[in-house]
Amino acid sequence: MTNAKIRKHGVGTILTHLVLLVFVLIALYPILQIVTVSLRPGDKLLSTSLEIIPAGATFKWYIALFTEQPFLRWIRNSTIIALAVTATGVCLASMAGYAFSRFSFAGKKSGMLALLVTQMFPATMLLLPLYIMLIYLKLINTYLGVIITYTATALPFCVWTMKGYYDTIPLSLEEAARIDGCTQFGAFRRVILPLAAPALVITGLFSFMTAWAEYLVAAQILQDTELWTLPLGLKSFESNMSTEWGLYGAASLIVMIPVVGLFLLLSRWLVSGLTLGSVKG
Repeated sequence: MTNAKIRKHGVGTILTHLVLLVFVLIALYPILQIVTVSLRPGDKLLSTSLEIIPAGATFKWYIALFTEQPFLRWIRNSTIIALAVTATGVCLASMAGYAFSRFSFAGKKSGMLALLVTQMFPATMLLLPLYIMLIYLKLINTYLGVIITYTATALPFCVWTMKGYYDTIPLSLEEAARIDGCTQFGAFRRVILPLAAPALVITGLFSFMTAWAEYLVAAQILQDTELWTLPLGLKSFESNMSTEWGLYGAASLIVMIPVVGLFLLLSRWLVSGLTLGSVKG
């Protein structure tokens, strides 16, 4: 490679990194503003200062969250619902995706098309029929009602993800396991599921995020304040006359921690999980 090409490549790399740095700053700026608001004293919440760490910074709002607000109860409720939705979504999507990938049966194409069509409509369109169904089942104002609703809305995407990933796994691996004495389910459990770990991670993360940060459905189903999740709790800091911005900012940062932690913990599986499943349809 000539010196001119090396210099041109170096300039291109620098420009690429500068562009990426600009987008990183754009993404981080709102978060830094929330950090600033959560640390401001009560008499400076509406300050227009650009300081990240404001003068007189205090952890008053973080302390108030845990001592004056039922924040731990909201965390408990959100954790129960999110973990239940994640476990249910991964279990059902892993088996349904395998069935669509490996077996031929009546209604297979129409079933996959139906799952795809449901993704074209916003979840709010399903709110009324789901609400009526939950009334008949007497599941309004219950954990189970919210879990069923969240799982139903997350499953179509999860099934498609799992089906696409299973398509990339050679059928010969299962055939070899069957020759060694495994049953169909044994081959699925011992061979296919371990190989599908990246797709399972994507499915679990999507299911968790669906339940962790959703507000609209929870607001309709969970009317008892004892059952409120974190989004409903944060909404309670807002009123017609004023908003408790300090509490809002502190709670928003704490709510963000589990999702960011999961992304960091599962990052080595995320890239392959998002790309390999798209090789075959």
